Amino acid sequence: MKNTALKSLLLASSLLTSAGLVHAADVTLTVESWRNDDLQIWQEKIIPAFEAKNPGIKIVFSPTAPTEYNASLNAKLDAGSAGDIITCRPFDASLELFNKKQLVDLTGLPGMENFSPVAKAAWTTDDGKSTFCVPMASVIHGFIYNKDAFDKLGISVPKTQDEFYAALDKIKADGTYIPLAMGTKDLWEAATMGYQNIGPNYWKGEEGREALIAGKQKLTDPEWVKPYEELAKWKPYLGDGFEAQTYSDSQNLFTLGRAAIYPAGSWEIALFNSQAQFKMGAFPPPVPKTGDTGYISDHPDIGVALNAKSTHAEEAKKFLSWVASPEFADIYANSLPGFFSLNSTPVKMSDPLAQEFVSWRGPYKSTVRSTYQILSRGTPNLENETWVESANVINGTNTPAVAAEKLQKGLDSWYKPAK
Repeated sequence: MKNTALKSLLLASSLLTSAGLVHAADVTLTVESWRNDDLQIWQEKIIPAFEAKNPGIKIVFSPTAPTEYNASLNAKLDAGSAGDIITCRPFDASLELFNKKQLVDLTGLPGMENFSPVAKAAWTTDDGKSTFCVPMASVIHGFIYNKDAFDKLGISVPKTQDEFYAALDKIKADGTYIPLAMGTKDLWEAATMGYQNIGPNYWKGEEGREALIAGKQKLTDPEWVKPYEELAKWKPYLGDGFEAQTYSDSQNLFTLGRAAIYPAGSWEIALFNSQAQFKMGAFPPPVPKTGDTGYISDHPDIGVALNAKSTHAEEAKKFLSWVASPEFADIYANSLPGFFSLNSTPVKMSDPLAQEFVSWRGPYKSTVRSTYQILSRGTPNLENETWVESANVINGTNTPAVAAEKLQKGLDSWYKPAK
């Protein structure tokens, strides 16, 4: 009896030790990110969903302040102390890390087939041969409007350029609301919510952007000047003192109900939902005329990569493949309304305003901001110069033609398209 009891005790002890060893052998993956605002979402939604299906792999989300992220990440990668999963900013910053062989080529990763070339563009090499980050989310441009104001004034959602100006005229004539909530003081607002918002309808999205990179089109061509001609027409609708109006001023004018239309990025949705006391809707950039193909700026914002020095590459690839799945797409997009999944599988949004934005992906062609890939690597920086000239055109201190000439001259001074 004693021997039997002793054997049972030893067996139980062995099983407990084995269980302890299994637990001790769990692999922990650390995620580097600048999105410290997302910590709660990762801890409460994303990590539990992954770990439930992948026993033995633990995830730790370790964000750095956004303004410190690039420098901190670069230092960690150089020292070999960075986490296994690297959150990727779009285009050149992440491309540089890949070129330094600090990120792994993920072209053949299971799940990458779920993303279109446009969705992968921000994390693909110039020759298109290698993709090094799994796309997570993008932001979409358009216009958010005060539904109560539209109903009160009997305005229908504009679909064409003429309908857009007719709506603005009606709002201005009534006098209750500022027609457009946008200022030029911060510069980037005029370019991002103005030029890059409406421009794709004129340069035909990816077709024009790629032609500009290839040197087959210039910023002085009609399709690139025309958006500036339209922006110049916005001036009478922006309200008094728009030249001194900051980005936050524009947000406040709209959410306080003093402006009827806000030229927008979808990242505004969560803030506007929490502050606006009126019903809101959204519409895509109006097309030049009925029957024209519509284009939207569906700009990639965030992705994730594999640190080339990770000691848990196989486990990390499991996580990255899961990030490429429809399950992750649904969790992420609905946790952060306004940050839209780049996955080809449509995600039904629980937030109605977010759903309105993302519904444009079907009937409209997606593109990315024209200045972000390749064309802003030199000096003068085309992105920053576009900020300045967009504000100048709206302010009336430069004509559209002069603005375009300045931008093209600056680009020509350093950029030579590849043969």
